[in-house]
Amino acid sequence: MILSDPEWQAVILSLKVSSVAVLFSLPFGILTAWILVRCRFPGKTLLDSLIHLPLVLPPVVVGYLLLIGFGRRGFIGQYLYDWFGFTFAFSWRGAALASAVIAFPLMVRAIRLALESVDSRLELAARTLGAGRWRVFFTITLPLTLPGIIAGTVLAFARSLGEFGATITFVSNIPGETRTIPSAMYTLIETPGAENAAARLCLIAIALALCSLWLSEWLARWGRKRLGGAC
Repeated sequence: MILSDPEWQAVILSLKVSSVAVLFSLPFGILTAWILVRCRFPGKTLLDSLIHLPLVLPPVVVGYLLLIGFGRRGFIGQYLYDWFGFTFAFSWRGAALASAVIAFPLMVRAIRLALESVDSRLELAARTLGAGRWRVFFTITLPLTLPGIIAGTVLAFARSLGEFGATITFVSNIPGETRTIPSAMYTLIETPGAENAAARLCLIAIALALCSLWLSEWLARWGRKRLGGAC
């Protein structure tokens, strides 16, 4: 399968955007899942609903909210631009932000399920033996949650690869800058005579998604076997 330069740009940009989105959202995903599982506080249900809201909102709505929040004249974006000369709007960084927001609930959900399966009595026993909170987290909680973290990370990566609505609303469809695989396919579908190119990108998108899902399952099984062997 031979791809043109614009098609290669879309594939490479999609991989870049998805990788950055997952890399920067992973620490927040672990922290958020831990708060939802281990902490009790007023408004916890509201926080849980807000975190999962991107799953049920139309992606265009998410993109619009990002635009009015992080656009160059947005209520957060204007300060980023005026103080640091940094902007998310109409750049690949904005595409990564949109992908991270859309995929974040899936990451949190997978990590949360893994955290809920960790026996809190193990953590309590370690605390009674003198281990500090952070040591317990990094030596007991985090390793036991590893399969869920891996699954959540790869699932979020796969979801980021397919993000379209929020991305095109927030950062438009700029060749070489914000035109990811879904945006490139949208452009090719509306271009007469470009059906073959759209089909090639479609096959690549399917292959990347299947590889991500297979990798997620394999890594999760590897993590469970390793933890089982360690026990």
